[in-house]
Amino acid sequence: MNREKESVKAAPNRWFIFGILTMSGGIAFKLSSIKDMFYVPMQEFMGLTNTQIGAALSVYGIVQTIGLILGIYICDLFSKKYMIGGSLICKGLVGFYLATFPSYPGFLLCFGIFAFLGEVTYWPVLLKAIRLLGDEKTQGRMFGFLEMGRGVVDVIVASAALAIFGALGEGAGALRAGILFLAGVTILAGVLCLIFVPNDEKRLDADGREVNKAKAAFSGMMQAIKSVDIWAVALNGFVVYCIYCGLTYFIPFLNSIYLLPATAVGAYGIINQYGLKMIGGPVGGLMSDKVHKSAAKHIRMGFLVCIIAMAAFMLIPHEQLGQAGMWMVGAVCTLLFGAIVFTMRAVFFAPMDEVKVPHEITGAAMSLASLVIYLPNTFAYVMYGNFLDRYPGMAGYRIVFGVMIAWAVVGLFVSTFLIRRIKLHRENG
Repeated sequence: MNREKESVKAAPNRWFIFGILTMSGGIAFKLSSIKDMFYVPMQEFMGLTNTQIGAALSVYGIVQTIGLILGIYICDLFSKKYMIGGSLICKGLVGFYLATFPSYPGFLLCFGIFAFLGEVTYWPVLLKAIRLLGDEKTQGRMFGFLEMGRGVVDVIVASAALAIFGALGEGAGALRAGILFLAGVTILAGVLCLIFVPNDEKRLDADGREVNKAKAAFSGMMQAIKSVDIWAVALNGFVVYCIYCGLTYFIPFLNSIYLLPATAVGAYGIINQYGLKMIGGPVGGLMSDKVHKSAAKHIRMGFLVCIIAMAAFMLIPHEQLGQAGMWMVGAVCTLLFGAIVFTMRAVFFAPMDEVKVPHEITGAAMSLASLVIYLPNTFAYVMYGNFLDRYPGMAGYRIVFGVMIAWAVVGLFVSTFLIRRIKLHRENG
């Protein structure tokens, strides 16, 4: 067993470290998701159009995709302590610059840096640190509770920023104060990680000499790229994320088909975004570890349930129910389906331990998996949206739901292959 893992697991403060890491995970992306809190104020006080904000998100996605290729190499090159803490502190400093309401090129630059610091040098390394805190029997719970904790912190930090904005009069100064608050808590999270997250143990070769980190990182990168197991875990998560992207379209579905009231739309969005994360995370983790004894088996069962649930959902006379004002039927059904997906999403990195990915290449493995898993961000929303634009009304939604079923069918095959790989590893010891 990796010495680093032994030392961390033996430490009495293991769960304290987990709490620090989880807290940082809920804070790390608040600056880059500032539109969720301050979309209209950003337009009003920073002089941004819808197109300009959209372009910033595109820059974010481009940097994320390209950067994760580099991340396969660098995430095992430097200590997780300094990668996590340093990324957060630097991100907070960029947040201070954003609070000056920079020119549009400066605004785009901020989001490019946010993407690199958040998605490339922080997130895969955070996943690495979480994995090293547990073993194969606890991976599901670790990643599940990570998602729950992030959801709780998301709500607390976002609510605090909005409260500051409201208390200061909802003007330009209030927006600036809200951004400064987010920047400050991001830096604080980084400092706490620098203090409490353990440093990486030195890697020694068979002769007891320290391994060259650059050579080891390059070797780890090549090992990760060549690993069938890592690709299997990544593709399994990729399919889950394709289905997850489809959940976004439950909101316009309920609005246009079920005539969901405007106030209920907002409440539904909060529950869908935060509530399901907080519930789905621990449920998915506990079911993976205690019921299915495997995150991969839990995800495969999730794909099967998704197929059955969505097929049954498509048989419901939605238009008639909508006209009858029975929007609660649609809201409950879509939330239940979303809950299933969130239990799968919470643990799609957990099979890394089941396929025995070497701990010393965890950073490279997580970067490669993140690159593949989050790739649907580049095409899924455009695909689903195009279906709805080309086929208005219920016809478009039936196509979207049908595509989600198709992804789940693909997922059954991918997860079955992954489970066979896991079985092979267990048979070989």
